[in-house]
Amino acid sequence: MRPGEYFATHPVFTHAEFVRAHTARGRSERTSNNLLAQHLRAGHLLRVRRGLYASVPPGAAPEQTTVDPYLVMTKLTDDAVVAYHAALQFHGKSYSVWQRFHYLTCARMKPLTFQGMRFVPVQAPRAVRSLPDLGGGVLEMHHGGGLVRVTTLERTFVDALSAPSKCGGWEELWRSLEMVEFFDLDAVTNYALALGSALTVARVGFYLEQHREALMVEDRYLDLLRQHAPTQARYLDAKREPGRLVPAWNLVVPESVLARSWTEVL
Repeated sequence: MRPGEYFATHPVFTHAEFVRAHTARGRSERTSNNLLAQHLRAGHLLRVRRGLYASVPPGAAPEQTTVDPYLVMTKLTDDAVVAYHAALQFHGKSYSVWQRFHYLTCARMKPLTFQGMRFVPVQAPRAVRSLPDLGGGVLEMHHGGGLVRVTTLERTFVDALSAPSKCGGWEELWRSLEMVEFFDLDAVTNYALALGSALTVARVGFYLEQHREALMVEDRYLDLLRQHAPTQARYLDAKREPGRLVPAWNLVVPESVLARSWTEVL
């Protein structure tokens, strides 16, 4: 495959991927490196960071080319997975549009800013870090001419409730999750339990109980989650925001979340 053909079918790619494809035709790695440098100087490529490139469409100017953030995230590490608010946004279920994108990985990475977008690595939860697909619930989907690895809505739901700060807090999170019309509740409960966090289980259970009619939540799911809820009262919010105790989940829940008061029109 010639470089132009490769760029046309690979909107975002790594140095290693290009060299592997190019040397398969009998070219040397040095020739591959020289070609990348030439096309970069000619404005056919953008360097996202060292070792990561984005293709510039024919006839377009590099400075006017917007690179797809989800393709970038997927290529930032070998195991990168679009997650948290970024996953909700990818699935079209985020209340607000952000330019801050979190991705799961086991690698030690620094945040990256590119084209005004901030890419933030998050270490996968310890309980699932060594498992295939970082514990499962990962999709590989065609998007923007490439492939994106992204958490399912079920895993996103649980991950978001385990780390609400990565989704903008309770109002943004509740408004976003309420855009989802259906969850596979077996997948939700299995993953929530796999994380081994009583607080996360309680948050998931509380949300499902609050939305049990809309999501058609059967008692068996709530009963299973209650068995793994905290044995002592915990705050819903890490900031220990005062509220009312919900005994079924041993959660102290802020009144604004209990009443979903942000939905009121003043």
